[in-house]
Amino acid sequence: MQYDPIKRSLGSVFNQAPILRKLFYRLLDLLLLRSWHIRRELKRKAKQSNEELNVLDAGSGFGQYDYFMSTLGKKWQITGVDVKDEQIADCNQFFSKIGRGDRVKFQKGDLTKYIKENEYDLVLSVDVMEHILEDELVFKNFHASMKEGGTLLISTPSDMGGSDAHHHHEEDEVHGFIDEHVRDGYNAEDIKEKLTRAGFSSIKTNYTYGKPGNLSWRLSMKYPILMLNASKLFFILLPFYYLITYPFAFLLNCLDVNQKHEKGTGIMVVAQK
Repeated sequence: MQYDPIKRSLGSVFNQAPILRKLFYRLLDLLLLRSWHIRRELKRKAKQSNEELNVLDAGSGFGQYDYFMSTLGKKWQITGVDVKDEQIADCNQFFSKIGRGDRVKFQKGDLTKYIKENEYDLVLSVDVMEHILEDELVFKNFHASMKEGGTLLISTPSDMGGSDAHHHHEEDEVHGFIDEHVRDGYNAEDIKEKLTRAGFSSIKTNYTYGKPGNLSWRLSMKYPILMLNASKLFFILLPFYYLITYPFAFLLNCLDVNQKHEKGTGIMVVAQK
């Protein structure tokens, strides 16, 4: 299933004006269950510390989490790092236009080489690690780049079908086809061990995209993308499709976020330095 061309088409439409890009972020926040889980964790972090935070978004993609964080913490300094030139340029332009360019900046970077010693209070990594072969090297770089007491927040596919499931609906650091993933995903023990070796402690994991989340993903992401791959005419039908299906997807997302899952196709990790 080809996702990149659709992503580029949507990006070009929503890049035309800041108000459209904000609408795009809002839609991603509503549709992507992963965003529900991440925003909840970020709100927790904001409650714990209202002071200035230095944040790294490792694999910033469209920049929607940076927008959310810049709204959440008015004193947060946010750096987005990504491998795609056009996304870096688009994000810098957008945040400059909305008057947040002084505290939200984007730059091109390779996470296997990116280190800023003791710089960040918070490192966010959303659907990135499944694309990087040298994951333990990146975890060590994260650790070196964080201040003592800093928090690492990771969302990535699990090894319970996550590479297949998440592949279709990622918005960060994705390259369109499943063979772009260098691993099927992580299980809780695997990622805990790797993060422990990198120096992290207090590592908490929980599975996301349990049964309700998986069904929501099919309704809100998988089937629409399959239709759009079949014909661009489905762009016209999409609003009507979502009018019918989104109330169900919304309820399923609520269930997924508020339940503890024994297994799921996604995994969230919160770790401390």
